[in-house]
Amino acid sequence: MIIDFTAVDAREKKISELAETVTRDDLRNASDESIDRMITLLEGLSDTDVTFEPTDETAEDPYAVEGEEHIGWSLAHLVAHVTASSEEGAAFSSILARGYPLSERPRYETPWKDITTHAQCIQRLEESRRIRNSYLDTWPDTPHLDVFRTGMSERFEAYTGKLNAVGAFLLGLSHEVGHFGQFKEVKKQIQA
Repeated sequence: MIIDFTAVDAREKKISELAETVTRDDLRNASDESIDRMITLLEGLSDTDVTFEPTDETAEDPYAVEGEEHIGWSLAHLVAHVTASSEEGAAFSSILARGYPLSERPRYETPWKDITTHAQCIQRLEESRRIRNSYLDTWPDTPHLDVFRTGMSERFEAYTGKLNAVGAFLLGLSHEVGHFGQFKEVKKQIQA
């Protein structure tokens, strides 16, 4: 079951409020389903398809070459980006659940230009599944849900609320789920 982030996206609820209703098992199930959805979106696509650069009228790149201002992200780029965000949230969740209020971002994004095949996209997604589930496995039986992420700007914290282990994981997952429409739009352009 993918967690419904509609109220968070509409700014009717903070991630921290949503976190109060979500268990570690819910996180694992939602993360696995998110990866399964992305794998399904990649079904039937070729190596050329996953590196196809779509047109995206909302793309804003201040370093873009004239005439390339609206080149969007390929599916390979999206896979690298969303998995990095979800893994960062999972890493935060592990550290917070064990009682340490981390502020530094434990983020690593696979260089998207290194992902050039359909098989590499699937491998990256399955690797991300393993990493995320492993971080959840590091939670103690009684996680420290009263320990929160530090070092966030006041503006960001006003949007998310105070993020504990559950909230940190949810933040990464909500970012990933928020890109599903982009995945679908790129696939639509590929198939056109």
